Amino acid sequence: MKKALVLTNGLYQTSDAKTAHGLVRGSERFLIAGIIDNTHTDNKDAGELLDGIHRNIPVFANLAAALFTIQDADTLIIGVATVGGKLPVEMLVIIKEAISKGLSIVNGLHDYLNDHSDLVELAQKNNSTLIDIRKPKKREDLHFFTGDIFNIKTPIVAVIGMDCAMGKRTTARMLMQACAKENIKAEMIYTGQTGWLQGSKYGFVFDSTLNDFVSGELENAILSCNREVNPDIIFLEGQSALRNPSGPCGLELLISGNAKKVVLVFAPKRIYFDNEEHWGKIPSVESEIAIIEQFGSKVIALAMNTEGCSNEEAFAIQASMESSLNIPVLLPIQKGVAPLIPVLKSLLQ
Repeated sequence: MKKALVLTNGLYQTSDAKTAHGLVRGSERFLIAGIIDNTHTDNKDAGELLDGIHRNIPVFANLAAALFTIQDADTLIIGVATVGGKLPVEMLVIIKEAISKGLSIVNGLHDYLNDHSDLVELAQKNNSTLIDIRKPKKREDLHFFTGDIFNIKTPIVAVIGMDCAMGKRTTARMLMQACAKENIKAEMIYTGQTGWLQGSKYGFVFDSTLNDFVSGELENAILSCNREVNPDIIFLEGQSALRNPSGPCGLELLISGNAKKVVLVFAPKRIYFDNEEHWGKIPSVESEIAIIEQFGSKVIALAMNTEGCSNEEAFAIQASMESSLNIPVLLPIQKGVAPLIPVLKSLLQ
């Protein structure tokens, strides 16, 4: 694995840094050696700042401090996912500095590095590579929907959410890892840039795919995974939310991905979509479950994003919702996802 530094530049402890958060929690593609964020002094642990778990990933105030300590780093990853995918202007200075030091840059934003002629020229001079994960595929590399998905017998579980940045990918990865501990062969289909960065083999970047081919790319990823790996269960990483007006998404996973089971991620303290009041209030969990069931899928569990909750509040909400809805309510960060294993095992019978 290439040794990488992750640039968040003041956003590490915000939801915009969800790419960095995913990489701190784990990656099979890159060895994450440090975070660069100018709101922190050197040598705080990124894991402890994220969720209280020490992961031996230091936070550095700037690139110079990071390279002084991590002298064999060869990659800088842009660790933020901004609204609209725009590259923050202040990051360009740091990116240029990194290229001048010979680092390759991996970018998951819609603002492509290879469209910046000055960066391309600088990279060529310093033998650096510019990788734009979200750059759309060529037409000849895209797949159109075939319907072959309906022949798959492997259980397909979609992990979708009530809003953006709620922990859908993290929950899906945790479910996959929990399955592995029980000798259940599970795979995750990634649908965003962070899933690729974390090392997932099967998937595509949903929001950079030409709309006509979203269903086909999703189907092809599932079919390829099922054919090549023969998993016991397949998890689909959701994007955005069914009713988020900035990018409604999720029915594709249920219909084109033929996911008949759903783990629904919610945040009881979040009121508005993307915390933007003018975008409207997030609907009730009960109404979301009703919509999902109208499309022929079943919610087998909830997973709670506990932002803004004390542990006592989270446990109380968990108990109340389990009682009223009669399904497991997971607390992935506090208690893991193992309580869902018996339900998942029942799908394999």
